[in-house]
Amino acid sequence: MTTVIRQDDLIESVADALQFISYYHPKDFIQGVYEAYKREESQAAKDAMAQILINSRMCAQGHRPICQDTGIVTVFVNIGMDVKFECDMALDDVINEGVRRAYTHPDNVLRASVLADPDGKRQNTKDNTPAIIHYKMVPGNTVEVHVAAKGGGSEAKSKFAMLNPSDSVVEWVLKMIPQMGAGWCPPGMLGIGIGGTAEKAMELAKESLLDPIDIHELQERGASNRAEELRLELFEKVNDLGIGAQGLGGLTTVLDVKVKDYPTHAANKPVAIIPNCAATRHAHFTLDGTGPSLQTPPSLDDWPEITWEVGENVRRVNLDTVTPEDVKDWQPGETVLLSGKMLTGRDAAHKKMVDMIERGEELPVDLKGRFIYYVGPVDPVGEEVVGPAGPTTATRMDKFTDTMLEKTGLTGMIGKAERGQVAIDAIKKHGAVYLMAVGGAAYLVSKAIKGAEVVAFEELGMEAIYEFEVEDMPVTVAVDSRGSSVHQTGPVEWQEKIIAAKAV
Repeated sequence: MTTVIRQDDLIESVADALQFISYYHPKDFIQGVYEAYKREESQAAKDAMAQILINSRMCAQGHRPICQDTGIVTVFVNIGMDVKFECDMALDDVINEGVRRAYTHPDNVLRASVLADPDGKRQNTKDNTPAIIHYKMVPGNTVEVHVAAKGGGSEAKSKFAMLNPSDSVVEWVLKMIPQMGAGWCPPGMLGIGIGGTAEKAMELAKESLLDPIDIHELQERGASNRAEELRLELFEKVNDLGIGAQGLGGLTTVLDVKVKDYPTHAANKPVAIIPNCAATRHAHFTLDGTGPSLQTPPSLDDWPEITWEVGENVRRVNLDTVTPEDVKDWQPGETVLLSGKMLTGRDAAHKKMVDMIERGEELPVDLKGRFIYYVGPVDPVGEEVVGPAGPTTATRMDKFTDTMLEKTGLTGMIGKAERGQVAIDAIKKHGAVYLMAVGGAAYLVSKAIKGAEVVAFEELGMEAIYEFEVEDMPVTVAVDSRGSSVHQTGPVEWQEKIIAAKAV
């Protein structure tokens, strides 16, 4: 029997799903983080997971984005062969209209992060279109759709290799994970695709991330095939690396490992890794011709009641009066509460400033003695000063760091994850400091921002330079003025602890 799927039903269902996943984590993810939180012995990692859980509950209550990076949309569509579409647009255009409506919804504006002409003008499409869409024709008379919103920080850490047939997948994965750093915002999931061709392996890895977290059920029943054997082995061995939440060192780096495989050529073994971050966002719906398929809100009882209290030894810092001499006393791993005014700037703003410096032009803002926050916030709605405003991956700014510190007198930087050695060397050389905010806690961070004003490069949209006024914004000293990095010392310390505990 043929089913007729109306254009507007698909548009409405896509838009609803994308709004839904912007502020609701999947229930299995919340449970996975909470279980990891209860087991965690590293206080820094435990604090990071607490902030992620608190942020998640706040977003579920307030219907605002979990992360300021509301992602690039990926859609998997399984079309029943007995389906007829009643559309006056191409199917890609129908789905993209759903994306457009979701990302421009006035009650919950989502950040437009998609740029056209990627190696040229890199011009923002303004509505986060187009999506990445995969189709399959399958038996049946329904349309099954999975939508996901993938953050750029975690997507940037994807890895691919064409291994030799005799090479070990486990060895390669364990070699890649430390190289990925913490920019993918662990704890999260790893999707691994094996086989097919290069592009098929990547698609398998991405598709595997749609599955629920169920590694503990697999541990209880045992593996029944090679893919499940790999899941169990990699789950244990990746966590034994001690990388931990946000890369700070700890017991849990991954909540689950997913593996999908496909027959491949005798001469090849393509393998792909795609991580899902702490802003895991995906939803599923089925259209059967009876109208749109809308998401069902979860119960707030699904979220644990978590509190995060600042310790007694916290350092409170006034950004309006802090000096380069003051930061010399700050210790790696120390919690700092920031109040006062800071500037913001990401890749595009840094590129423009460095280009201006090289041309001998005066910058539109004075950075001497200031702190700069690597962030591209979501637009505010209602009475908000700013929308969710969590940190972006700091390593992307590494190549600009020495110039910025030397030529502007900048004192400190705030971002997420580790810094590369070139940035650490520059921080040490200039006696500066790098602070880390928790990735995946963007709405929570935004509550510390009491004022926001664009002060330069307004044409860059979310990448413009803002001046934020903050009150008690929580951060961690990640690289001190002597060049000591917690992202280097923390995982080493916890890997040694894990190994020692297993040897007993």
